[in-house]
Amino acid sequence: MNFKSSETQDMIRQAARDFAHKHVLPYVMEWDEAQHFPRELFHKMGEQGFMGVLVPVEYGGSGLGYFEYSAVVDEMAQVCGSIGLSTAAHNSLCTGHILYFANEEQKKKYLPKLATGEFLGAWGLTEPNTGSDALRMKTVAKKVDGGWVINGAKNWITHGISGDVAVVLARTGELLDSRGISAFIVERGTPGFKGGKKENKLGMRASETAEMIFEDCFVSEDALLGEEGEGFIQAMKILDGGRISIAALSLGIAKGAYKAAVKYSKEREQFGQTISNFQGISFKLADMATEIEASQLLIDQSCYLKNEGLPMTKESAMAKYYASEVAVKASTEAVQIFGGYGYTKDFPVEKFYRDSKLCTIGEGTSEIQKIVISRQILK
Repeated sequence: MNFKSSETQDMIRQAARDFAHKHVLPYVMEWDEAQHFPRELFHKMGEQGFMGVLVPVEYGGSGLGYFEYSAVVDEMAQVCGSIGLSTAAHNSLCTGHILYFANEEQKKKYLPKLATGEFLGAWGLTEPNTGSDALRMKTVAKKVDGGWVINGAKNWITHGISGDVAVVLARTGELLDSRGISAFIVERGTPGFKGGKKENKLGMRASETAEMIFEDCFVSEDALLGEEGEGFIQAMKILDGGRISIAALSLGIAKGAYKAAVKYSKEREQFGQTISNFQGISFKLADMATEIEASQLLIDQSCYLKNEGLPMTKESAMAKYYASEVAVKASTEAVQIFGGYGYTKDFPVEKFYRDSKLCTIGEGTSEIQKIVISRQILK
């Protein structure tokens, strides 16, 4: 068993770190305060290969694996959770769904634009009344001559307004039938497809989260991804990989909070010495460091299994569950170490604190991860 990262992995991590510090760090609080989604940034990320990390070279991507991909998300999130989140949603959900389940014609049409950042991707599963209970979705696609007509709404969609192309899950069969849902590719500008309300969020404020609304939206037959009725099964497989994304996002937030806390503890003096000398502080840092390392190992295990094409439903759920809870705990402890300063926007830890909570909710809550894990171990 080799725990050493490869030269390529180290190069990709360093490139992502350099990019984040140059193009993201100077604007983090400005974007957060204004809830500005920096669409132009993702063109630059596409030029660096960060928008198509997993996409094969023949489709314009970087042709790399999950170790490199998780490193990119991790490094972005250490600087800004919002940018890490948007990077993850674009790569693993929309782009990933097309990569794994589209036909050759669809891949050639969309993957080069998604991989270069020319197109920004969105992925529509969640609805106002169906979060974890996705089989009760009310968005319907009705078969008509030459294609399908989609009606319904999707909520909590990353890039719901700004996305250039969306993969949308809609019911094509009976309610609660896992083979009654299909996936469709819908481009922005298609009549009947529009963005709706943008959410005013606690954290991740520079990552756009919004409704997608479909009103008699006609798409041609070639918009169908895979076969009719396969959409839900496809979505569950995509979420397996998506859990690695959110685990890496969580890890980055935890690392960012931890590094800030270590630095501050070595600089802040009380009672004639730096606060890092006090056991109450040093033990917090020890817990944070240990839990971050454990999160990294769970993520690496999931990345290995995913790269090898092996089953990883349990492992990715474990990584997502554990790392997301660690992100919340680490950022909370970081605020505590900073004391009153940690409660102000002059220091970075309050933002890590706000951003971290999404990680225990998005792409399956911690409770849903426990359901997935328990079902796997009780088979």
